[in-house]
Amino acid sequence: MQTNPSQTLRRTPLRDSHALLGAKLVDFAGWEMPIHYGSQIEEHHAVRRAAGMFDVSHMLAIDLTGPGSQTYLRKLLANDVAKLKQPGKALYSCLLRPDGGVIDDLIVYFFTPVNYRIVVNAGTADKDLAWMQAQSDEFDIQLAPRRDLAMIAVQGPQAREKFWQACPGSRAVSESLNPFQAAFDGNWLIARTGYTGEDGFEIAVPAEQAAAVWSQLHSAGVAACGLGCRDTLRLEAGMNLYGQDMDENVSPLEAGLAWTLSMQDERDFIGKSALLAQRPTRQFTGLLLLERGVLRAHQVVHSAHGSGQITSGTFSPTLQQGIALARLPSAVASGDQVEVDIRGKRHAAKVVKPPFARNGKILVS
Repeated sequence: MQTNPSQTLRRTPLRDSHALLGAKLVDFAGWEMPIHYGSQIEEHHAVRRAAGMFDVSHMLAIDLTGPGSQTYLRKLLANDVAKLKQPGKALYSCLLRPDGGVIDDLIVYFFTPVNYRIVVNAGTADKDLAWMQAQSDEFDIQLAPRRDLAMIAVQGPQAREKFWQACPGSRAVSESLNPFQAAFDGNWLIARTGYTGEDGFEIAVPAEQAAAVWSQLHSAGVAACGLGCRDTLRLEAGMNLYGQDMDENVSPLEAGLAWTLSMQDERDFIGKSALLAQRPTRQFTGLLLLERGVLRAHQVVHSAHGSGQITSGTFSPTLQQGIALARLPSAVASGDQVEVDIRGKRHAAKVVKPPFARNGKILVS
């Protein structure tokens, strides 16, 4: 994540708020975004132990409306939106190519059978929207990208209380929300979702209100956090990052995402026939480094059953240990010892089942 001075970077409505707090701003997927505000480690611990907030306005919300909405999504997505019965309920899913490769992972919110909101990743937003529009011809639907919105994630064990302290009028709407559920509060959408392994909210507000909300949250004691700790938090929580842990050349069956596939009924969706024909030879798992060092993406992993590769790696601030997500031969078992090639030297690591840490607790050893 390095700034390219020759490129004009896009800015979120909170860019000046980040600068006022002394953020180090970098190029992330063509957006000028904060990597940290001084200490990535302190920001990480703030989320695990108290409350932190992230600007996620670079992600794109797309509103889907029309009588064909549910039928369209049941064709488009690998997970089945017909499961969604309660207004505001959210579903995590992959968007697949016909050959089963992952175009993106996303969250879809159900409000009525003719009204949904889809939130996609920043780096794939234009590609996703074009793909969605290309698949829409036979359906009576409308897709509306919402670049008029800003999105803020408030995460941590104290996140909800801090949010209500900053925005007391929203408590009545959001206090009863279950995990993976959202509700509208006027022109705000408040969702009990996140990408850190901690409780909290992701809120979408009109862009012109974002700076004031950010300031109110900061005044309530919510730490401003950058993309650096967002990555270490999601990795500890065992959550995939598009472009590293999966992409268009990787099947969800080899990316630890089989649980997101709804394959059991007669419903057809784009990529289903390809997935049914696949016989995966690799699995997606976690690694704990047993020696000093830092695990990084693309490092080769050697096992008794063949080699694999790390897809995401870091030094975990919570575990105080090197951790990684990796794609390894299917015969490798949890608890096996493997070796990771770090700059030409092999280091011992243990195969574990993610997540490594969630809700402030270490889950592996």
